[in-house]
Amino acid sequence: MQAQSKVSILGAGAWGTAVAIALAQRHDVLLWARDAAAVQDMQQARENTHYLKGFPFPAGLQVTADFDAALAHVGQDGLLIASTPVAGMRPLLARLKGRDIPNLVWLCKGFEYETGLLPHQVVREVLGGAVPAGVLSGPSFAQEVARGLPCALTVAAESKWLREMVVSIVHGNGMRVYSCDDVVGVEVGGAVKNIMAIATGCADGLGLGLNARAALITRGLAEITRLGTALGGQASTFMGLTGMGDLILTCTGDLSRNRRVGLGLAEGKPLEQIVADLGHVAEGVPCAKAVRDLALRLAVDMPLTNAVAGVLFDGVPPKTMVAQLLARDPRGE
Repeated sequence: MQAQSKVSILGAGAWGTAVAIALAQRHDVLLWARDAAAVQDMQQARENTHYLKGFPFPAGLQVTADFDAALAHVGQDGLLIASTPVAGMRPLLARLKGRDIPNLVWLCKGFEYETGLLPHQVVREVLGGAVPAGVLSGPSFAQEVARGLPCALTVAAESKWLREMVVSIVHGNGMRVYSCDDVVGVEVGGAVKNIMAIATGCADGLGLGLNARAALITRGLAEITRLGTALGGQASTFMGLTGMGDLILTCTGDLSRNRRVGLGLAEGKPLEQIVADLGHVAEGVPCAKAVRDLALRLAVDMPLTNAVAGVLFDGVPPKTMVAQLLARDPRGE
C-alpha cells in the first residue's frame, strides 16, 4: 500500500484541478487558487464549475485561497506542484522567492512570451538552483485524467531523488509515470506540439484529409526535434511520451484547445473570438511567436511554426499558408 503524501497544487485551472482530483484519491491534497470568490464557489459546489465542470472533488481534496497555508501544507517532505500557465509562472515564483520551498514540479507547457525562456530557465532565474525542481508532462487531457482514465506521464529533473519521489507520489490509479533527466527535451516537446496542433486543426478545418494530417504530424515532430536538440535536448526524448506521444494526442484529439484554435482559423474566425470562446488558455498561440523568434536566432529551420505564426500574427489566410508550404522546394527527409 502506497504511503499517503501531502501535496499542494498552486493554480486551479482545468489541468491543475484534474491532477488534484486524481492525486486526492490517494493523498492529502490542497488546491490553491488566487481568486477567493472562486475558492468559495469550489468549496460549496465541491467541484470546479468554471474550468472543470462535472467532476466532483474527492474527500481528500481541499481548496484554499491562502497561499501561506498551501505552502505550510506540504512542509519539507511533501510535493509542491505549480499548475499555472507559462505566463503565470514568473509571478508565482516571485511569491515563492525567499521562502523555505520544498520539492517543486510544474505542469505548464510553453516558452515565456517576453523572454523566450523555457519554464526551467525561469525557475532557475527566479529561485536559483538550490530548490529540487522538475517538470511533469506528457499526453494528457484534463477531463480524462479527472475521470480516472489511464494516462502516462514523464517527470524530468536533474535530481534522481526528486524523480523517484514524484514517481512514488503520482504513479498509480491509472497514472503511469516514467522518468528521465532531459528537462530541456521534455519541455520543448510539450511546448512546440501546441503549435503543430494549430497547424493540424487548420488542415482539418480546410478539409485537406488524413494524408495531410499525417504529414503535418510527422514533419512537426522533425521540427520539434531540430529545435530541441539545438537547445541541448536528447533526440530520443522526442520519440517518447513528451514528444511524439503528446504531439499525436494534441493534433488529433477533439479535446485539444490548440487544435480547436486551428479549426476556428480555418473557418475564418478572428483569433480574439476563438480564444474568448475557448474560455481557457491555448498555449500554442503565444508560443508560436516565441518559437519563431527563437528559431530565427538559432538558425533552426521551422517552416510549420513560421506558417502558423504568419496566420496568427501577420494576417496570412490559412489557405495561403498551406499553398506556401506546398510550394517549398523538395528536400531529403
